[in-house]
Amino acid sequence: MGDAHIVVVDDHSDIRDLVRRYLEQYGLKVTVAEGGATLRRVLERKAVDLIILDIMMPDEDGISLCRQIRASGTTPIIFLTAMAEDTDRIVGLELGADDYLAKPFNPRELLARIRAVLRRGSSVAHRPAMPERNVVRVGPWRVSMGRQEISGEDGVGIPLSAAEFRLLRVFIERPGLILSREQLLDLTVGRSADVFDRSIDNQVSRLRKKIEENPKSPSIIKTHWGGGYSLSAEVAFE
Repeated sequence: MGDAHIVVVDDHSDIRDLVRRYLEQYGLKVTVAEGGATLRRVLERKAVDLIILDIMMPDEDGISLCRQIRASGTTPIIFLTAMAEDTDRIVGLELGADDYLAKPFNPRELLARIRAVLRRGSSVAHRPAMPERNVVRVGPWRVSMGRQEISGEDGVGIPLSAAEFRLLRVFIERPGLILSREQLLDLTVGRSADVFDRSIDNQVSRLRKKIEENPKSPSIIKTHWGGGYSLSAEVAFE
């Protein structure tokens, strides 16, 4: 982690400078950006290992920047938020942010979260990759990985939300494996806080409504009481 390149995006120069000075003490390479335009220039010119992104900024907010970043890449993102409400944090996580930290924050805690996210990214990078296919068959469904939608025998596409697609992809990559709620959080949005533990149950419920013939008696994504969930359907790559 010592040579990781971190970009800090915040419209407050005192926060940018504080974070930069603290992280550089631990051997991290840090670039600061006051907003989206500077961030995009950095991403075009340099390899970036992680982005620390403020949600509340005057020109482009962190939510819209996260959406843009996730449309073209998987660079880990940690949100900084001064918002007391859960809504912005949850939206950010659903868009693919890896973690969040509420302001005011302890720089030491930020460093710990950076290390945790980079470790997760490293472990994901070294697991066996799923074969790159545009279409994957899961039981009776054809899953279009590019369109992020499923279709049945009638060929009619049913779109999946970003959160539903990420969850389904995690299951496709690990057919038959029982995954705990904590593992699913780590593999989809990143472990952020215990308050989001039940969000996995909600995401599974929403996904089941689209892929199960009877969501109340599921046969594709099975529940293992006390253990988590698993994909029980056969997976085939077309």
